[in-house]
Amino acid sequence: MRTIKGPGIFLAQFAGDAAPFNSLKSIASWAAGLGYKGVQIPCWDARLFDLQRAAESKSYCDEIRGTLAGHGLAVTELSTHLQGQLVAVHPAYDVAFDGFAPEKLRGHPHARQAWAVEQLLLAARASANLGLAAHVTFSGALAWPYLYPWPQRPAGLIETAFEELAARWRPILDAFEKAGVDLCYEIHPGEDLHDGVTFEMFLQRCGDHPRCNMLFDPSHFLLQQLDYLEFIDLYHRRIKMFHVKDAEFRPTGRQGVYGGYQTWANRAGRFRSPGDGQVDFSAIFSKLTQYDFPGWAVLEWECCVKSGEQGAAEGAPFIERHIIQAAGGSFDDFASSGADQRANRRMLGLD
Repeated sequence: MRTIKGPGIFLAQFAGDAAPFNSLKSIASWAAGLGYKGVQIPCWDARLFDLQRAAESKSYCDEIRGTLAGHGLAVTELSTHLQGQLVAVHPAYDVAFDGFAPEKLRGHPHARQAWAVEQLLLAARASANLGLAAHVTFSGALAWPYLYPWPQRPAGLIETAFEELAARWRPILDAFEKAGVDLCYEIHPGEDLHDGVTFEMFLQRCGDHPRCNMLFDPSHFLLQQLDYLEFIDLYHRRIKMFHVKDAEFRPTGRQGVYGGYQTWANRAGRFRSPGDGQVDFSAIFSKLTQYDFPGWAVLEWECCVKSGEQGAAEGAPFIERHIIQAAGGSFDDFASSGADQRANRRMLGLD
């Protein structure tokens, strides 16, 4: 077993135009001051990171690492959540997701998709240049509008959607294989990969691709009322990234999982800062450690009640408290008799 790395923090929810959130150097100083040891960088935010330069220049990547190291930080992973979303967009969401693309591509879904694919290919090379083992993204969605089967779904609709989704992602997965980096899909409602079953459907159509892996975020499973601990038992070999994000689900006589179109604060299921919700993080850290999880514990702050500043300040010590220093031996090693195979056979009455 190995000790989970951390605490890390995902910078996407904190980046902004005001200091200290408007440059990598200043946000790194802020994060380090709160006790974080790593940062997960959103590739779409030019205030923090230049994806194309990182893909083309190891010197630039050395600069990035040096800037962070000056504050005692490392890059945990890069993120292309927004670009990955655009690899597969159902027409019902064209307008909503246009804002994720450069302005010149808005209203041009095919050009937008091609740009998104190129962004992922750049991310594979950038991750390799940074010496990273994993990268996180969204799968996008073609079948999501048909999640609830009313009217009845035509036969083959979902299968066709997943075949197309896999066809779009297979060349990208191959690029990550070439780069030696795991591509981790955040299993997330709104994406076609939103639970274990859908991940399996996709993985099968990708030929059990070795680079097809996942980011584990228990908040999304709690809100779906999915057993997130058994999920680790089932899929730990494919879990290569971990977001520490909490949630609570408090159904009433008026609303449940679907939330009644309410704001996040007024939904039965809502995201919370770590420790304020219902996720059993002690059990999660134990299981991930047991299964030799190789990555970082990274705070993703999303809370409809608590401020980001307070959530970030509380996040590092929360993660630190939950990281388990993996045992180097068995607890009962002191009682070992040092028996050999011949002695084992005698103990079993075989000699």
